[in-house]
Amino acid sequence: MNALKRPRNHFVSGSALVLALIAGLLLVSCGSGARRASEFKADVAFEWYRLAYRLTRSEGLSAPVASRIYGYLGVTLYESVAPGMPENRSLAGLVNGELVIPQPRAGETYYWPAVANSALATVMPAFYRRENSYLAIAALNDAQSDAARTAVSATVLRQSEAYGRDVGLAVLRWALSDGYESLQGCQYKPPSGLAAWIPTPPGYAEPMEPCWGRLRPFAIRGVSQYRPGPPTAYSEAPGSKFLAESLEVYLAVQNVSAAEREIAQHWSDDPLRTGTPPGHSLALLTQLLAEREKRLDFAAEAYARTGMAVADAFISCWDTKYFYNLVRPVTVIQARFDPDWIPPLNTPPFPEYTSGHSVQTAAAAVVMSSMLGDGPFVDRVHEGAGRQPRSFQSFGAMADEAAISRLYGGIHFRPAIEVGIKQGTRIGEAVMALELAK
Repeated sequence: MNALKRPRNHFVSGSALVLALIAGLLLVSCGSGARRASEFKADVAFEWYRLAYRLTRSEGLSAPVASRIYGYLGVTLYESVAPGMPENRSLAGLVNGELVIPQPRAGETYYWPAVANSALATVMPAFYRRENSYLAIAALNDAQSDAARTAVSATVLRQSEAYGRDVGLAVLRWALSDGYESLQGCQYKPPSGLAAWIPTPPGYAEPMEPCWGRLRPFAIRGVSQYRPGPPTAYSEAPGSKFLAESLEVYLAVQNVSAAEREIAQHWSDDPLRTGTPPGHSLALLTQLLAEREKRLDFAAEAYARTGMAVADAFISCWDTKYFYNLVRPVTVIQARFDPDWIPPLNTPPFPEYTSGHSVQTAAAAVVMSSMLGDGPFVDRVHEGAGRQPRSFQSFGAMADEAAISRLYGGIHFRPAIEVGIKQGTRIGEAVMALELAK
């Protein structure tokens, strides 16, 4: 049974019918529709992204998996309304792989919020697999469809939803070729030696997504081109730079202030408790777009660029992590300084260099500052969970704080943080270099 298709009869009042007829007359048929996406609020997008955050959290998805979802959701949203953005072109031919998007049908008229709703409702069930997720997706699709039914004629709504489904299916076909399925259960033999990563306490879990760096990226060309140089050479010699970096982590945690502890907790973004670090970036984008009352066209491009940035950030970062396979601070500190030491944040199960928080937040910051302009803002993403909002003077300052939070949490050495910022900045710049204007 298709949970997204529920035939229902609706009674339309006389006044609602008049409004629908007027709206239909305003939508002059000209193939791609005469009205622009810029004429509409972006509420339909906001609701889908809020749901994506909730489902990512409830399903306990990992950060790399979540980043891939946000990449495809952004492309889906953008492509669904791109024909209503006459100054913009499709991402087809700009992104990697064979993305083939169907063209609007000649003589048909489209209501862009309904097209976007249908496209996202088509794509979302491919990424969220639990029954409760399907039900939530179907419920939001129905609610948005009902809202559109009061705004346009039944014919325009039917055409809009059909076109949205076609766009969504086209994006899913493209997604099937990114290599994700072949990564499941991939064979990975970790290297040995004192410098090599080993499972860490308390869970001593197996390495997470060791082949993620092989995934096809969205915008960057050649993942290895974004791989930074090596981390500080491992050394146990007294006075070595590596031991100094290890001691820095140990002392930072031992002497952490209340303010630094709050920073570490704000940016932790653990699975099941939150929507993951990339979810944090997209939730912040949703918050800022809503506060600034951005229209559907602007929001679609912002979501597409930010989604691709965080997705490519994790592909690049994971390529780097498993290429260098550097040991985590907790392993070194327990061996050299304090056998009972446990960092305040759980060390996630993958190699240390570079920092995923640093790479993805820096990439997102480049996109958001480019599109929204730099200046003061407040991050309210975790306000509903009882945490205090955090204020920033710029998106760069936000990325710097997210990055250094991993030092306060005992998760990363400083080079992973600082080099990760540079790595993410390059990725964000590559995404912003995609020329969408005709």
